[in-house]
Amino acid sequence: MAILHENYALKPYNTFGIEAKANYFFQFDTVSEIQSFLDDNTLDNVDYLILGGGSNILFTDDYEGLILHPNIKGMEIIEENEDTVLVKAGANENWDEFVEWAVTKGYGGIENLSNIPGVVGATPVQNIGAYGVEACQTIEKLDAISIESKRQVEFQNFHCDFEYRNSVFKNEYKNLFIITHVYFRLNKNPEFNLEYGAIQNELKNYSDVNLKNIREVIIKIRESKLPDPEVIGNAGSFFKNPIVETRFAEKLLKKFPDCPNYELDNTNTKLAAGWLIEQCDWKGKHVGQAGVHKDQALVLVNLGNAKGFEVLKLANDIRKSVILKFGVKLEMEVNAI
Repeated sequence: MAILHENYALKPYNTFGIEAKANYFFQFDTVSEIQSFLDDNTLDNVDYLILGGGSNILFTDDYEGLILHPNIKGMEIIEENEDTVLVKAGANENWDEFVEWAVTKGYGGIENLSNIPGVVGATPVQNIGAYGVEACQTIEKLDAISIESKRQVEFQNFHCDFEYRNSVFKNEYKNLFIITHVYFRLNKNPEFNLEYGAIQNELKNYSDVNLKNIREVIIKIRESKLPDPEVIGNAGSFFKNPIVETRFAEKLLKKFPDCPNYELDNTNTKLAAGWLIEQCDWKGKHVGQAGVHKDQALVLVNLGNAKGFEVLKLANDIRKSVILKFGVKLEMEVNAI
């Protein structure tokens, strides 16, 4: 049911648990509802924001505009052959519940993305990734509503300009399209990706390597490293792992030989943002109610009643110290609003 709210509390809609309000908040359950709303309301001179599960957002103040919240549900197999299935999922389906559904059905490809907070509609925006797998590897296409034309548009995978934690929807198409459904191509006979982190070591405790056990291991590893947003407010990894030129990385490693690094190609190397932050003595520290998690320096947390601007200031202070010590610029993964 489509509902337009005024002066609407946003705390339930951001995993940081930040107290903030929106002047207007429009929630809709169907494509026709948002199209009707857009037909009746021009957004040309209105600040607006498309908000899903709020797992990648930091409200630094009240939002003096209109928030559009897709509440579209549903999962269905729309195509199937001997090797794969094409699954259509609504934008507001819980992501981890979708992964669990796929694993239970025996469909592989997204099991390494278990226990990531958020909703399906956000996965192509952020191109979520973990343990050697990115969402773009399984996304075949998506449906979206153009705010300008009010029409439904189909984006194939190659239209999305997927990169590391990035897509066209975070750049030139930011807040111009409302994603309503995402289509995932999943495998009936998957090849497992077990090369990252402690996955292989943890799987030694299991008698078989299968989707269910891989999912259990991923959840166990993530829970050991990352705080539950239901318990302590956070948005997961606050910063992206920086990608630098390999020549720069080689010079850095001469000075800091313990720095974790992953060669991406002949010219680029990925560094571990958490390690850089920890070396600047931020791990476990807090300023007021905003802090750095005691077990994972990559995660900033709301220790109780932190204000969004306090978390942002902490993030900027961390970025400054990393630049001064290592000459490396950290890019925020979380969107500050």
